[in-house]
Amino acid sequence: MYTEKLLAFLDASPVNFLAVKNVCDTLDRSGYTRVDAGDRLPSVKPGDKLYMTKNDSSVFAFHIGRRSLGDAGFRMICAHSDSPTFRIKPNAEIRCEKGIVKLNTELYGGAIMSTWFDRPLSLAGRVILRTADPMKPETRLLHIQRPLLQISNLAIHFNRQVNEGVGLSKQKDMLPIMGIVNDELERDGMLMTAVCNALNADIAADAPRIEAKDIIDFDLYLYDTTPACLFGMHNEFISAGRLDDLSMVHAGMEAMVSSCDTVPEVTNVLAIFDNEETGSQTKQGAGSPFLMSLIERLVLAQGGTAEDMYRAVEHAFMISADNAHAWHPNYSEKYDPTNHPTLGGGPVIKFNAAQKYASDAVSAVVFQQICERAGVPCQRFVNHSDVAGGSTLGNILASSLPLRGVDMGNPVLAMHSVRETGSVADHEYCTEAFIEFYNGKM
Repeated sequence: MYTEKLLAFLDASPVNFLAVKNVCDTLDRSGYTRVDAGDRLPSVKPGDKLYMTKNDSSVFAFHIGRRSLGDAGFRMICAHSDSPTFRIKPNAEIRCEKGIVKLNTELYGGAIMSTWFDRPLSLAGRVILRTADPMKPETRLLHIQRPLLQISNLAIHFNRQVNEGVGLSKQKDMLPIMGIVNDELERDGMLMTAVCNALNADIAADAPRIEAKDIIDFDLYLYDTTPACLFGMHNEFISAGRLDDLSMVHAGMEAMVSSCDTVPEVTNVLAIFDNEETGSQTKQGAGSPFLMSLIERLVLAQGGTAEDMYRAVEHAFMISADNAHAWHPNYSEKYDPTNHPTLGGGPVIKFNAAQKYASDAVSAVVFQQICERAGVPCQRFVNHSDVAGGSTLGNILASSLPLRGVDMGNPVLAMHSVRETGSVADHEYCTEAFIEFYNGKM
């Protein structure tokens, strides 16, 4: 049920900006009201549904409960909209011999770079247009949906050691080929021609056409155009880019809108941050005080006080939803001998003695019981003690908003590959657990 929607969501969300747009569109259809973060927040009452965005790449939704925030706190699921990729640099075109044009790129996040070779790639992101007010330029989202570029491997005949492991240069090896120059493309360049063509295809026939001179700047990224799909003898596996972490975004979104026609007992919050893959220390990341200020504003909009804000935090519970590592049958030695979650075994609670994850025994028990009530299995992950692990949203967010919470995610293989592997059953399980979290009487 939810997996088919996930595949469509992944295909429509090649970058953070489009993922947030698609979440916002779902919220709009479910009766949520968009509020500009710079506007005065109106008084709120039980049943109100509203959301705000930051930087076009993060979104925060609230379904106000019957009990005040100060008395009951809130239940929050947080995830992140970004995934490892390659950003297009300014002045990106490099014209080579024989008229071939390639684009200059910069690595974003911790990608497995070799997986990006020999795939049909394209561009997505946002384009910034000139306006009469220099403080308020216009933003247009861009999604070129046809294969436009490719990062080609060097033939094995010139690199006989390629199957023995070869170091890759981010600056030399990871530059995609875009085309061969001809007269039509020479004036404004290939990149600007492609961007203008894509933007103009989405506007009305009688609207002014966008030209290269109208574009001041852009945030554009590469993505693999191959659609998300199922595979396996019983179609039990998911193969797609950006499962980490858009599968958790999708599960949280589905849970958030599942009960939009009823008033929850406790306020529900969905927080989708950006820039987790680069440390979260941005205005739209989990290290920002933005969410804390939104919670405080909601408390005040309910007629509460600063004391009620602090009480709300103490009563709250956070699920930090970021995918976990599934046990890989070819590399069992990389996993902890007693805690290695499997595909199809259900959501995973993540632990780390160095506090890279927010989970502790108390918060783990809370989430385990949520899963039990939803009829969902639950697993645990701890790193092999000789293998360094990563971190995620929970502990970063807790540094500014000291929430009780758990770090969890669905198990996936090939995390940070251009194409990751997950489980159909796990996505269904996780969504049901999130629905129980938002709707359950706990």
